[in-house]
Amino acid sequence: MISNQILSNIIDGIKNISRIDMCVTDTEGKMLVTTFNDTDSVEKSAVSFAKSPADSQTVSEFQFFKVMEDNQLEYILVAKGNSDDVYMVGKMAVFQLQSLLVAYKERYDKDNFIKNLLLDNMLLVDIYSRAKKLHIDIDVRRVVFIIETENEKDVNALETIRGLFASKSKDFITAVDENNIILVKEVEEDQTYDDMDKIANIILDMSNTEAMAKVNIAYGTMINDIKEVSRSYKEAKLALDVGKIFYSDKKVIAYSKLGIGRLIYQLPLPLCKMFIKEIFDGKSPDEFDEETLTTINKFFENNLNVSETSRQLYIHRNTLVYRLDKLQKSTNLDLRVFDDAITFKIALMVVKYMKYIEKTDF
Repeated sequence: MISNQILSNIIDGIKNISRIDMCVTDTEGKMLVTTFNDTDSVEKSAVSFAKSPADSQTVSEFQFFKVMEDNQLEYILVAKGNSDDVYMVGKMAVFQLQSLLVAYKERYDKDNFIKNLLLDNMLLVDIYSRAKKLHIDIDVRRVVFIIETENEKDVNALETIRGLFASKSKDFITAVDENNIILVKEVEEDQTYDDMDKIANIILDMSNTEAMAKVNIAYGTMINDIKEVSRSYKEAKLALDVGKIFYSDKKVIAYSKLGIGRLIYQLPLPLCKMFIKEIFDGKSPDEFDEETLTTINKFFENNLNVSETSRQLYIHRNTLVYRLDKLQKSTNLDLRVFDDAITFKIALMVVKYMKYIEKTDF
């Protein structure tokens, strides 16, 4: 159905051009929008007119018109006046409303199709036949973005994103739950994942500045067939979850850049606990004091470079060496050795994952 705001804009616009008052009722005669007062008699006559077989009818000083869509009555348009000019303007208004109904239905059908496609609710044969009927290309490159909003049903964020991609008729914007806005974006042949990062950051900036909404954005891999849209969507969902655990400082995360975090996320909890117990003899690497953890993280950030790490920590090289030696004695892992450093890094990520699982399960 067309919103009352749009109905009002249409008949106000027609009145401004033609200077003919109009109103629109539903099929039961209830007034939806009007440009004039004293509509009681119109509502009563509209009920009788809806039951008649006529497409149009003149009653007193009003002309009634049926607005149909697929042979079904949707609205009753009433034009004030009984001249031929009023009749012509009324018929033009009916044509406008019926054209909008067709457009809205097509948009609604496409939205339903995309939702079912994302959620894997369609058979393969149905995907191709429905796409053909809706004039949706099946073999173009696409990628799925998920824009997670802080507030449920964030209308401002949704409208901002729609505004960004309104001119892109082959992009689809929908929602499958109350916190996530989904963008199925068509990708040009020469576009890369760097371009997807730029698009994601534009959405992020516009959401922050225009909609005043805090969002997190994730996207999947590029796909070449419409049947693979659901895969890109699942990848984006996974990226969103993994990003919250291992990359919480990032507002944009790509599935292709999850690295080892994607592997750890799929490990069962008992296996993670066994790994931590074997490596640290029942201790947890996050039990170290703040100074030690800061040193470890900075050492990893600088690719195990002792000189650069000590410079950034504003400490003497020997002080850093002392801290690493102390850590080695307590864990039997020397972070200056690549294999030990990898083990420790994975352990830190496993502990983060375990805490996240325990928190969400609770």
